[in-house]
Amino acid sequence: MRYDVVIAGGGHNGLVAAAYLARAGRRVLLLERLGHLGGLAVSAEAFPGVDARLSRYSYLVSLLPTKIVNDLGLSLELRRRRVASYTPAGETGLLVDNDSPERTAASFARVGSADLNAWNEFHGMLSRVAARVAPTLLEPLPGRSALRKAVDDDAAWHDLFERPIGQVVGDRFRSDLIRGVILTDALTGTFADPGHDLLANRCFLYHVIGNGTGEWTVPVGGMGAVSGAIAGAARAAGAEIRTGCEVLHVDPGGEVTFTDGTAEHVVSGGHVLVNMPPDARQEGSQLKVNMVLSRLPRLKDPHVDPVTAFTGTFRVNESGSQLAAAFAQAARGLMPELPPSEIYCHSLTDDSIFGPSLRGTGAQTLTLFGLCMPARLFSTPADKELAVARTLASINSVLAEPIEDCLLAGPSGEPCLEAKTPADLEREVALPGGHIFHGDLSWPYAEDDHGPWGVETEHPRILRCGASARRGGGVSGIPGHNAAMAVLG
Repeated sequence: MRYDVVIAGGGHNGLVAAAYLARAGRRVLLLERLGHLGGLAVSAEAFPGVDARLSRYSYLVSLLPTKIVNDLGLSLELRRRRVASYTPAGETGLLVDNDSPERTAASFARVGSADLNAWNEFHGMLSRVAARVAPTLLEPLPGRSALRKAVDDDAAWHDLFERPIGQVVGDRFRSDLIRGVILTDALTGTFADPGHDLLANRCFLYHVIGNGTGEWTVPVGGMGAVSGAIAGAARAAGAEIRTGCEVLHVDPGGEVTFTDGTAEHVVSGGHVLVNMPPDARQEGSQLKVNMVLSRLPRLKDPHVDPVTAFTGTFRVNESGSQLAAAFAQAARGLMPELPPSEIYCHSLTDDSIFGPSLRGTGAQTLTLFGLCMPARLFSTPADKELAVARTLASINSVLAEPIEDCLLAGPSGEPCLEAKTPADLEREVALPGGHIFHGDLSWPYAEDDHGPWGVETEHPRILRCGASARRGGGVSGIPGHNAAMAVLG
């Protein structure tokens, strides 16, 4: 059977491509290996008998452009978090309030930081760069000089694209605490030394330019609602979507061989869009811990209540020196003694992920993302146990009580806590090296081996439409949009 386009992989990017192409009148077939759609952008009942649907892998949204949401008519609500972040520091902490510069300034004073002006100047620069770079992500891939011209700020270009971000932050800020708060965006899902490696700059850039603002939002209904809305748009436009169908082979001429579990089939497409990781194995770096609590834990800080602190990103032992120490230990193949991490409480912003038995009881969800946890550290189950134990101890070091005392127990009596290492992601969802970005993030401009949209391969009829495409990574839909545009010409 022949289609205009065959898409291998039903993650959110493949679904975006399917929706755009079907709306343009193309005959589209999408094949997904698993029994559900969405890839890592899914919601799941992680704990049997506990009425909570968690964003099991990916969790917040920043890079998904409003243009894609509007183009596809997605029924999707993304809610702002008033609090950007809270970082415990001894008996106090740094609170960054998106809506109150005065409250933020008072918090800087409480932690003894004189970096407020530098903070405002730096984030003003990031806002300008985000507003100029984000629109280019949905356009043909610009060259380096063209993107630099779009940024229109030589100092910002030098600091973000040419000089290691760790050096930039070290020169701009005096406070070890503030340096770390900024540098965490350079390490999310990426194992790199911000003081020397520009890979950290690439990671940082994608974390601060999303949708032209860099703001991180909460998807109402969880990440599964994002994929579900895109899948609904694709089906409504006429795309044929099959789950439980594993692609076995893609021929450069457009033939696709797949199995539905009972027999092999061959279809052909004018184009084949591949929404799958590359064969090359790169090293992922993260520890993802999902929890359901019976209540929020108490803080050491008398000036901030737990609801406020956990509404934004709750940062755990992420000062500049703590990040450097954890990286150095992990680079030597040692589990960090005091793992840095950041925590998100989805349910404070959106309690629709709870069923009736939990809503209104005080229960909350926590998602922890651990930094400096490269795949090399996880070769045995004992390694995972050690990582979780040290991460919990790290959390407890900044709280007024152990987090274990707040964990909800499921019907079996087991605490509601699950952890996912890079090894787990490689085994469960076929990510080589457990790399959540399908490989190291790339600069958002053209280099010699990339075509006009950053999705092309050496075979004209085969395109990448997933996170491994240029300008891929994160929940964005950008590679799916760009692959569709490459097909439509």
